[in-house]
Amino acid sequence: MQLQLKLIALQLRHLRNQGMSLLFEALREGLEEEMERDPSVCVMGEDVGHYGGSYKVTKGLATKFGDLRVLDTPIAENSFTGMGIGAAMTGLTPVVEGMNMGFLLLAFNQISNNCGMLHYTSGGQFTIPIVIRGPGGVGRQLGAEHSQHLESYFQSIPGIQMVACSTPYNAKGLMKAAIRSENPVILFEHVLLYNLKERIPDEDYICNLEEAKMVRPGEHVTILTYSRMRYHVMQAAKTLVNKGYDPEVIDIRSLKPFDLYTIGNSVKKTHRVLIVEECMRTGGIGASLTAAITENFNDYLDAPIMCLSSQDVPTPYAGTLEEWTVVQPAQIVTAVEQLCQ
Repeated sequence: MQLQLKLIALQLRHLRNQGMSLLFEALREGLEEEMERDPSVCVMGEDVGHYGGSYKVTKGLATKFGDLRVLDTPIAENSFTGMGIGAAMTGLTPVVEGMNMGFLLLAFNQISNNCGMLHYTSGGQFTIPIVIRGPGGVGRQLGAEHSQHLESYFQSIPGIQMVACSTPYNAKGLMKAAIRSENPVILFEHVLLYNLKERIPDEDYICNLEEAKMVRPGEHVTILTYSRMRYHVMQAAKTLVNKGYDPEVIDIRSLKPFDLYTIGNSVKKTHRVLIVEECMRTGGIGASLTAAITENFNDYLDAPIMCLSSQDVPTPYAGTLEEWTVVQPAQIVTAVEQLCQ
């Protein structure tokens, strides 16, 4: 463990010298800048203080801002999430970290019945400017409870906005935008993307919380994806180009609401849609997106919408079986070939 930490420290030093940031560093930079800008911003969660968070997103913040603004909490997700919502009602801007998104199921009552509803049920007397963030998705042999795709669980809650970061650049921009929003925002981070590296600007910027990102323009088929699956799709796109296909790839980023303007313009151009997600097939983000496209752009489709999702099973611990439950690039290639026949 000591050796691993030393290697990570050396890697970070090397990247800083090159002006590069890892995704978890970009999240921390965004959070730190907003805490400097606005004294109402505070952080709470398990081990977020002097330990720096389970993935080091809050490393060094307790030393800089103090234990009251970076609050270590007991292992009680329902309690500290409820406390964060109450703090937001009284004028603070809390950033609540769930050590793992699966643990936030313990706070589902607070997120649904309080976080999403209080602005409405108070007749507009309260706003709930809170950010709830943390890692999720399938890692590498983390077991079923630590490998869940919970986006669709929270998507159904009225009053909540949801975004999923996929690069260091948009991780920082979405973090800052979420903190500045007056709405409750859930920021999904993928456990396998924290060590992605990218050069990000020194100047201040934010990303639109309701805007998708065109990753690759194309003509033959629209591929809609987000989070880790963006990289599986781009890997498949290289193969597809070699086979003569021209896929258009969009990282939807905003899971609620969907950016139907960007998505619709792409559908009108390509007339074919493939959705690639790590969420579960039954009741997943892909199912909601399929419904939205069908309702709004059905006349522009030349083929049925296809959706590739994770299998409806608990994620196995065994590495080979774990891989089988998640969409792989070869499946994406096959699906595009079928769509474009």
